[in-house]
Formats: sequence, C-alpha cells, structure tokens
Amino acid sequence: MKYLKISDNKGFYRRALEVETENWVEIDKINKDDLLNLLNKAIESDFEIDEYKEDILGNKAHQIIYKNIYEKFVSILTTKTRFKDESENLYKDSLKKYSSPNEPTE
Repeated sequence: MKYLKISDNKGFYRRALEVETENWVEIDKINKDDLLNLLNKAIESDFEIDEYKEDILGNKAHQIIYKNIYEKFVSILTTKTRFKDESENLYKDSLKKYSSPNEPTE
C-alpha cells in the first residue's frame, strides 16, 4: 500500500491509522505521531512511497520535508529486517517481563 505520494506539485502522506480511506494529507501537516505510525507501517507491512523528484514538487516546503522523509524511509526499508531485529532485541527483556504472567524473577 502506498503511504507517501506526489500529486499536483505537492507531497502527501496517508494517515497510517486511516489506511482504508483515501485520506491523503499534505506533507507539511505531518507530526511526530504520524511519523511514528508511518514507521510502524513501514516495518510491519507492505510500504510503498513515490520516489522523490524535485522537479515535480513545486512547493519548496514540500520539497524539503518530502525529501527528508523519503531518504529516511528508503534507508529503513532497505534495512528493514535488521532494524526490526535490533528494535525487538532492544526491548526483549521488557517485553518478556511484561508479556508473561507473574513469574518469579532471579
């Protein structure tokens, strides 16, 4: 599913919590919660994005924001497995502790 796109000289993102709808929001409206939700979708599911092309993005603010987000997500997508493994290992002990019933700890 596509989560970042370029259309009408503007960059847009799909609100990750509203994937069933065509709720595209201009990229300059993105906030940290939206980025975190997009990151989760990128790690967990099929995640597509339009390639950054400066010449088709007429809005300068959209160029800057889209380019930065695009570069970060391309990096994450190319190292998706390693990123997911490292994230899981980082919180492995806590997940284990809080996922299982109250067992005696050593």
